[in-house]
Amino acid sequence: MPPVAAAAAGAACISSSAVLMRLADTSPSITALGRCGLALPVLGALAWAERRRGTPRLPSRSRWLARLAGLFLAGDLITWSHSIDAIGAGLGTVVPNLQVIIIALLAWLFLGERPRRSLVLASPIMVAGLVLVGGLAGVGGSRAYGSDPALGVALGAAVAVIYAVYILTLRQATSSLGPRPAVAAVLFEATAGATVASAVLGLVLNDYRLGSAPWSALGWLALLALTSQVIGWLLITRSMPRLPAWMIGAVLLIQPAGAVGLSYLILGERPSGIQLAGVALVLAGVLVAVGGASPRASQAVSSRRSTRTIRQASAASTATSPSKSP
Repeated sequence: MPPVAAAAAGAACISSSAVLMRLADTSPSITALGRCGLALPVLGALAWAERRRGTPRLPSRSRWLARLAGLFLAGDLITWSHSIDAIGAGLGTVVPNLQVIIIALLAWLFLGERPRRSLVLASPIMVAGLVLVGGLAGVGGSRAYGSDPALGVALGAAVAVIYAVYILTLRQATSSLGPRPAVAAVLFEATAGATVASAVLGLVLNDYRLGSAPWSALGWLALLALTSQVIGWLLITRSMPRLPAWMIGAVLLIQPAGAVGLSYLILGERPSGIQLAGVALVLAGVLVAVGGASPRASQAVSSRRSTRTIRQASAASTATSPSKSP
């Protein structure tokens, strides 16, 4: 599957995450722990199957970067649950997708991937959209959907930052892998890190509550683990080494569009017209931000990585070749 198609399919899978989290009706820490912990056996089996097929073992650097990414994933899921409680599953998925801008800025600062001017042009559009989504404009007032729309937007913005760091860290964990990357192994390590972090945060926050229907909640969490943490993120993780950072963030915009539709159909969430206009502004701003993309960006990433791989292979060959006297 082409990398963009794989990432798009993965984003479509994870678009149901917020709806399933609401249906589970558990505390944020239990939601994060269930999503990650229930995915571990499946990912472990897939990682074992990868090794049986001859996929190289993960380097130590990739393993620890994936675990670090898992810590950010746990913080992301717990904060996101609170945002969803405040503003609903649909709108709560739209706001964190400001990550596309944050990813571009972080990639510029730390990875040298220069962002485009369109990011600057898009920022006021997205800020205006957030004001409308959060019911902060005084227009539509009491009709703004959510128990606390302003808090939901604030938490969603925090989620965007944590989510961006998670995606970039996970991408770095896959960047040094060869032509047959151990995708399931990377995601297993990240999910293991998230499981441990969720358990610890749940204890610290005293945030363990399974809900009034425990067996039903476990069923929804199992479905969440399978669709989002296993299938969705396997597809996205596989595409990461072959796409520039900004494109990964852009393709993930499929998620909020799907989430708004699913929350309308399944949960009966009815955002106000002003809030829906804000959603449109946020998504339009993000599209403006990534709209000036050039295929050369993707080619440049692939070229740099190919050059690095060739250099590493050449160095290894030189180091292992016996010296010969003239």
